[in-house]
Amino acid sequence: MATDWLGSIVSINCGDSLGVYQGRVSAVDQISQTISLTRPFHNGVKCLVPEVTFRAGDITELKILQIPGPRDSKQSGDLQHTELGIPGAGCQVGTNQNGTGKLLKKPTSSAPQAIPRRTDMKNQEVVISPQQQQCSKSYMDRHLESLNQSKGFRRRHNSWSSSSRHPNQVTPKKSGLKNGQMKSKDDECFGDDIEEIPDTDFDFEGNLALFDKAAVFEEIDTYERRSGTRSRGTPNERPARYRHDENILESEPVVYRRIVVPQNTNKEFCTDSGLVVPSVSYELHKKVLSVAEKHGLTLERRLEMTGVCASQMALSLLGGPNRLNPKNVHQRPTVALLCGPHVKGAQGISCGRHLSNHDVHVILFLPNFVKMLESITNELNLFSKTQGQQVSSVKDLPDTPVDLVINCLDCHENAFLRDQPWYKAAVDWANQNRAPVLSIDPPMSEMEQGIDAKWSLALGLPLPLGERAGRVYLCDIGIPQKVFQEVGINYHSPFGCKFVIPLHST
Repeated sequence: MATDWLGSIVSINCGDSLGVYQGRVSAVDQISQTISLTRPFHNGVKCLVPEVTFRAGDITELKILQIPGPRDSKQSGDLQHTELGIPGAGCQVGTNQNGTGKLLKKPTSSAPQAIPRRTDMKNQEVVISPQQQQCSKSYMDRHLESLNQSKGFRRRHNSWSSSSRHPNQVTPKKSGLKNGQMKSKDDECFGDDIEEIPDTDFDFEGNLALFDKAAVFEEIDTYERRSGTRSRGTPNERPARYRHDENILESEPVVYRRIVVPQNTNKEFCTDSGLVVPSVSYELHKKVLSVAEKHGLTLERRLEMTGVCASQMALSLLGGPNRLNPKNVHQRPTVALLCGPHVKGAQGISCGRHLSNHDVHVILFLPNFVKMLESITNELNLFSKTQGQQVSSVKDLPDTPVDLVINCLDCHENAFLRDQPWYKAAVDWANQNRAPVLSIDPPMSEMEQGIDAKWSLALGLPLPLGERAGRVYLCDIGIPQKVFQEVGINYHSPFGCKFVIPLHST
């Protein structure tokens, strides 16, 4: 019985003190309970002695790495280092208290060992005893499972398993094969020799250079032009992108010049949407207001609309809801309102009244006159009912900079007012205060202005304003469309959903 294991390659673990030995079994003595290995390796290093003998009491674990065949039994020597290597999976033989060998079925994980080539073992016949056959079968099952998890050894495992099968072991025939051939699934999938796999890498750049992309696209374009079909977009075409408020379907082209005046002027403006707004002369502007007043748009109505639009613009310039809210009562804005004794001054007083109603600290400067216009008197009576402050001297204006200065000193007709001392004093104060200036209905560019404005608000249609007017805004004071047509102006409202819109120079 013991002679059946002669020539087998085994791995013997003698514990932490002696280490692991590998070698070919040369002698087994059942009486003295010893086993001898020839050409042994100790912990992977070849021993200097040709043979090592172990007692059963020193052996902790014994693994069978290779079972000898007829050819291996004749070659008891010439054990190569590559045949032993690192121990692989196999049957474990432990020792009991009597020192006799005991077959253990518990597998242990190990690295794969060198496997013979399929071409060298095709015609090899193996004679295995029943005990060796049982151990070999258990070892084979565990080894096949281990090698199936390792992708790199599948081809070698296929050739080794086909050669190590016992001659008497019957393999079930695969149904559907011609001529009764017996092929396993592993042979069909992994039966090719490993040397047939090419060593060179695939040349991606070379194969990509064979594809002429331009010629293929040209051929597709030619076919689509002939057939009249379009299955894709050309690389140069980009789909149109629309805003959330832009109409996709346009029924008619957009006309940007919707306002045409009978007298062409050199100054034109445009809105944010691109509509052209031409400027008009002071005579035409005065004629439009006169016709509108004849149809019921009185001066009082115009003053109220001008005051509302100017106050809305001023509130936006002061910060809007970020500045004017109940949490910022300690940051109440201050506005200085400079008005003259004319209709432009009455427009400024109306604006100051609306600003004061919105919790803005308004300081109204208006010089004393013996006789005031009725429109100014009416606006002053309404302004006195607010919390606004009225002063008649420049000395009463604040010395510190204010948040905004609203200029209503200039007039289109009464140019002699610029020579008055109160006018010069007010202009000097505004220029020294360093606060931004908003001019309401400023005069034309031919007339010299004493205060440089940052913003200017025009009424109805703009006048040809100069550079000192700053950024120009236009407000809607409620003039009907037929009033413009009556004076010869082809008019279409450029305001849209707003009452105050910015204008840009063209």
